[in-house]
Amino acid sequence: MYNPQLETFLCVVESGSFNKAAEKLFISPPAVIKQINLLEGSLGLTLFERTHRGLILTKAGQSLYQDAKYIIQYCKDSVTRAKNAMQESGKVIRIGTSPMTPAQILVDLWPKVQEYCPDIKFQLVPFENTPENAREILANLGQNIDVVAGIFDETMLNLRQCQGLEISREPIRCAVSIHHKLAGKDRLTIRDLYGERLMLMRREWSHYVDLLRDDLWKNHSQIQIVNFDFYNVEVFNQCENNNCVLMAIDNWRYVHPLLKILPVDWDYTIPFGLLHSSHPSPVIQKFLYAVEKAAE
Repeated sequence: MYNPQLETFLCVVESGSFNKAAEKLFISPPAVIKQINLLEGSLGLTLFERTHRGLILTKAGQSLYQDAKYIIQYCKDSVTRAKNAMQESGKVIRIGTSPMTPAQILVDLWPKVQEYCPDIKFQLVPFENTPENAREILANLGQNIDVVAGIFDETMLNLRQCQGLEISREPIRCAVSIHHKLAGKDRLTIRDLYGERLMLMRREWSHYVDLLRDDLWKNHSQIQIVNFDFYNVEVFNQCENNNCVLMAIDNWRYVHPLLKILPVDWDYTIPFGLLHSSHPSPVIQKFLYAVEKAAE
């Protein structure tokens, strides 16, 4: 697992000094310094420049700081998933959930699902939605997490090495800050987006998004398209902070409290459903069948 000295390193960076970090960690300043020295020695890196004005992160320290939070959180999530795997899993469906992959659709369908699978229970397994986690979890569905709800297409399924059960075709909508001039509308036209910056996932992430992108580029050049690489909460923050418009679906209406998701007068949709292993177990196959029937 991760080196616990990383947590001391994070605390020092965020506190600004060994003494303040020691107070937060309830250990002595020499103990903090010793841990940092051991970390630097084990990594062969100098993480801090010690000056009479205080501590300054080196470039190596800055790089490690950016990754350390992810490393620690990922390891903690791994332990949680391992503990979940120890439980009796024969009749428990482990549903991965994050702000971008809410499990509400399954909560809504569960009474009908249980008509087909009365002995099956479900367990929510929270995870941090990062590119690294997405690759790891979706490529290993069936090990610690059985299904994840989300939008997808064949390109994405092939890239992530998994399969998808389509539950619905979700209309592509637009999210705007509640302070944006468009937030007062109940519905948008394409012309409402003229002069706006529309945030879309990069090309080749989804065939369905690319159809929309090509239409806008060809017929509505007055809309400025802003590309981004991955859907997470930070993208919603950027939309709100920069007064942009963000492509969204209704299932994300609770991701950010200061964003409003509005329908648009176009016919573009995207598949939404359950992502699962390419080789699901008999129990998961039975569950997927029940979900498909419940959604009819």
